[in-house]
Amino acid sequence: MNADNNNSSDPRVSAYISGYRSKKDYLALAVATCGVGYMPLAPGTFGSLVGVAIFLALTRVPSVFLVVAIVVITFVGIWAGTRAEELAGRKDPGKIVVDEVAGQLIALLPLAFTPWSIKMVIVSFILFRFFDIVKPYPANRLQDLKGGLGVMCDDLVAGAYAAIIVAIVMSRFLGVLVYGT
Repeated sequence: MNADNNNSSDPRVSAYISGYRSKKDYLALAVATCGVGYMPLAPGTFGSLVGVAIFLALTRVPSVFLVVAIVVITFVGIWAGTRAEELAGRKDPGKIVVDEVAGQLIALLPLAFTPWSIKMVIVSFILFRFFDIVKPYPANRLQDLKGGLGVMCDDLVAGAYAAIIVAIVMSRFLGVLVYGT
């Protein structure tokens, strides 16, 4: 069955086949790629660095703003991830990095409520990248969800795993990692 006979009335399929992109499509791609998704090497790592930059930008405001940012980025990322997948014509293309941004912010969340150091930001970054790449259960299963939900959920879980370890490390070794004693 060729593409012309398969869902030809669906405007998403027609847009993919014709190459036409609307303003919403460009917005979805901009959000999904966060300006770094087209990097030739390691776009996910650069997406995580965008998350670190957002965290650092929000360190001077109440911690609730970080929580709001995570929620907003997650829901907007689900929409943008769904549309970017449709435009790419495949599941979770590497150029979508909004999921790494949200996951990295979750990994950094414990730092928002305690004194922290750049060492802990680096630990959070490394842990998140590890869990994002390895995808331990249930992250490996959640990426099979449909559309942007599948794009986002595995990274949210990876961020939660990293956040748990960061919180444990901070509670156990807070003086060493924050104050350098």
